[in-house]
Amino acid sequence: MTVDVDDPQGEGPAEAAGRVPEGNLALPQPSSLVPAPDDRAGTGQASVSGWSIALLVAATFGAGMAMIVPMAYSLAVRLDQLAPGRTEALGIVLAVGSAATLVLAPLTGILSDRLRSRWGRRRPFTVIGLLIGAASVPVMALAPDLSVLTIGWTLSTVGWGTAAASLGNWQADRLPPHQRGRVSGLTGVTMQVAPVVGIILVGLFLDQVILVFALPAAIGVVLVIAFLAVVHDPDSRGMLIERRLTVGGLLRSYGFDPRDAPDFAWNWLGRFIFFSGLTLTTSFTVFFVAQRLELRVPDVAGVLAIVSASSIVTATVGSLGGGWLSDRVGRRKPFILAGAALFAAGCSVSAFAHDLPTLMVGTLLNSLGIATFSAVAQALLLDVLPDREREAGRYMAIALFAQKIPGVFAPVLGGAVLAIGAGAENFTALYLLAAALAFAGGLLITLSVRSVR
Repeated sequence: MTVDVDDPQGEGPAEAAGRVPEGNLALPQPSSLVPAPDDRAGTGQASVSGWSIALLVAATFGAGMAMIVPMAYSLAVRLDQLAPGRTEALGIVLAVGSAATLVLAPLTGILSDRLRSRWGRRRPFTVIGLLIGAASVPVMALAPDLSVLTIGWTLSTVGWGTAAASLGNWQADRLPPHQRGRVSGLTGVTMQVAPVVGIILVGLFLDQVILVFALPAAIGVVLVIAFLAVVHDPDSRGMLIERRLTVGGLLRSYGFDPRDAPDFAWNWLGRFIFFSGLTLTTSFTVFFVAQRLELRVPDVAGVLAIVSASSIVTATVGSLGGGWLSDRVGRRKPFILAGAALFAAGCSVSAFAHDLPTLMVGTLLNSLGIATFSAVAQALLLDVLPDREREAGRYMAIALFAQKIPGVFAPVLGGAVLAIGAGAENFTALYLLAAALAFAGGLLITLSVRSVR
């Protein structure tokens, strides 16, 4: 396999984004990229088979479980063992991991766009991510102190993040417009359900730290390998790359000119604001439930399993219903605004919750809102993605910044918000701020994106 690393033409990303690669038009295209008879939308993209979609959803489920369960539960339990009472340390651990993915995600996206190999452009990076994610398990489970735990989590989030991003790049390459909403809905509900199932499973092994970390990763490895073994990328060895990449060109590729892709830019900013609000809550869920229900941190798993399991229905309705309806009616923005509003309502309820029934109401609203927003916003992202044919991986990685940058600063900001006032952590202020940010992000997308209704 080869990846070009120099750029004799010195062309910047803005110029490249507006130019059609003439040389590629003369090349024979891989069969999977040739329009198929069922190209109902007339876009030149063949419909993806149901079997491939099923394996994609399963792989997304596995990668999501391996990536989210440590963040949502396992890290907090291990942190409570290593540094009891240091809630703010969790924010630092999560922020370091997010910073690493912030740097590496665009690099892997750009390199996968340009990779020439018999296994295609995306699969090698999925495998690399899988190996790194699996290697992180013993590091986190056996960490003797916070520094090693941070290293382990960084490996985990970089590895599983790379694998998950590669699956997302495959969707950007292969899905025609008429399948984007539905598939985004399926993968969206999968990402909602995966951590629920994972927390229920690890809750059975509370006293076995290695299994708490290893079980989600093992499921992730099996399901992603199943996808890789059956669903193939087209051979990319014959791909013509007109521009070679220099270090300077690589650094420029981390950004883009919003004037060249205004809808992509507005969507990016709205997602950034929404996920800033979401990350404020997800970073401290274990400690929030422990405080409001007066539980020990290890005992939160049972409550999270009950609350999360009850949200499977709302997550399914939000993801599948929102994705399917947005495809059906040809509109994205009303569903995005509705999802943001529902999440904001859930945060507002949770802000004043001090018993399990009220917490469940807040969680169900949150779940419905997140699922609706995430599924439809992902479909909208695919609709407005610039330069899809040549640089889908690059722009998908830039889009990922909207989620990863909040992962760097939101946990630290959340720690500062929790310290407002005297006494116990101020989760009321934290959840009200999250509600305001999430609704603002959805509103911005609704009012500013022009090319998609």
